[in-house]
Amino acid sequence: MESTLVNKVVNSGLLTIDLEKFYPEGDFIYFDIKDYLFQGLILREKDFRTALKEIDWAVYKDKNLLIVCSEDAILPLWSFMLVAAYATPYAKAIFQGDKDTFLSAHYDKVISQWKMEDYADKKMVLKGCSEKAVPASAYAAAVQFLQPIASSIFFGEPCSTVPIYKKAKDI
Repeated sequence: MESTLVNKVVNSGLLTIDLEKFYPEGDFIYFDIKDYLFQGLILREKDFRTALKEIDWAVYKDKNLLIVCSEDAILPLWSFMLVAAYATPYAKAIFQGDKDTFLSAHYDKVISQWKMEDYADKKMVLKGCSEKAVPASAYAAAVQFLQPIASSIFFGEPCSTVPIYKKAKDI
């Protein structure tokens, strides 16, 4: 008697969503305004403008630029805007904040652009293993988007999942 191997994962009808595929391309690079503070406290507009004009902005080409100030200084809002204005022709993305906050905002934007009809009434697995650090906030945002329309949501790999949500059956 010959037995046939059956791939239960393929036959399960699970749709795998790999959030790593939506990870932003390009390296991350910080622009720290603290390097332009007078006595580590004050941002002088004229000095700051002069310094920004002297920067070779091409080093930010195709990078994700994260504008921060690692000193506890009070900065005018225009300081971030001015850096963004100089970097815009070069940088892939510009964000005021750290990498984790950028990634969270990036995934919120990506997930908000998903089409509901692509996921309606489907069983889904949010893939768990990735080489890049997909933030937990991305998984939470995905569940928030999918739960109202999904049949079920799992986390992990199709061969080994953790149930997250299952739509109640009508009686």
